[in-house]
Amino acid sequence: MPDSLDQVFKALADPTRRYLLDSLREHNGQTLGELCEHLEMRRQSATQHLDVLEAANLVATARRGRERLHYLNPVPLHEIQQRWIDHFEQPRLRMLSAVKQRAENAMTNRPSYVYVTYIHSTPEQVWRALTDADISAQYWGHANVSDWQPGSRWDHVRVDGSEIVDVTGKVLESTPPTRLVTLWWEPGKAIPEQTSRVTFDIEPFDEIVRVTVTHEDLPSDADLDAVAHGWPAVMSNLKSLLETGEVLPQAPWETTRR
Repeated sequence: MPDSLDQVFKALADPTRRYLLDSLREHNGQTLGELCEHLEMRRQSATQHLDVLEAANLVATARRGRERLHYLNPVPLHEIQQRWIDHFEQPRLRMLSAVKQRAENAMTNRPSYVYVTYIHSTPEQVWRALTDADISAQYWGHANVSDWQPGSRWDHVRVDGSEIVDVTGKVLESTPPTRLVTLWWEPGKAIPEQTSRVTFDIEPFDEIVRVTVTHEDLPSDADLDAVAHGWPAVMSNLKSLLETGEVLPQAPWETTRR
C-alpha cells in the first residue's frame, strides 16, 4: 500500500480527527479557535490532530491576515473511492465525486474554494506550465496569455482556432516561481464590481511540489459548483503532463466565466 494511503487511513482511524473533518464538511474554512470551540481539548492537542490530517492531505490551510483557515480536501477520499468503490458501483456512486469545499462564512475575506495537489516536478516547471501559453493550451484547453507582470492584463484564449477569449483579468501579484495572483472577469467589460480572484501557491514539499489553488469571491453557488468540478480536472491534467508528458484522456475543462 502506498505511503500516502497509509497516512490517510491512520488519520481517519482517530475519532477526534473524524470529528474535525465532519466539522469542516459542515462549515469549511474554520480557524483553530472555531474548531476547538466544541472540543474538550487544548489548542495544542487540536493542532497536533490537524497536523496529522494535513500530512495526509485531508486538510488544506490558507492564511488570511493573521488567521490560518482550515479546509476539507476531498482528493484522497476520492482516490479511495475510485480504487475500491467505483469499480463495482460507479453509476450509482458517481455523485460522491462531487464532494467539494465551500466557504459558508459570510466574511468576504475568506476563500470560496481551495484545492491542493502534489506534483513530482519543480516549482520552476509548475510556474512555466501555468504561465506559458503553449503549455497551458495542452492541459487546459485554453492558452493563458500575458507578460505576467503585476498590473498587466491576462487572457484565457480558446485553442480551437477561434481565438475567442473566454476569461480575461488582471495580474495582481507575480512572484516566480512561488506565487501568482490574478483577477478574473468576463471579457469585453470594464472591471465589474464582482470579480473572482485566483491564487496559485507553489511550494517545495520534500522532493515534490505542493500546489494550492485558492479561488475566492465567486458571485454565486453556480460559479462555485463550476470551479469545484473544474479545478480538479485542470490540476490533474497539469500533474499528468508534468509527470508523464501526456494529458489525461478527458475533455478539457470549460472554465467558469467568473
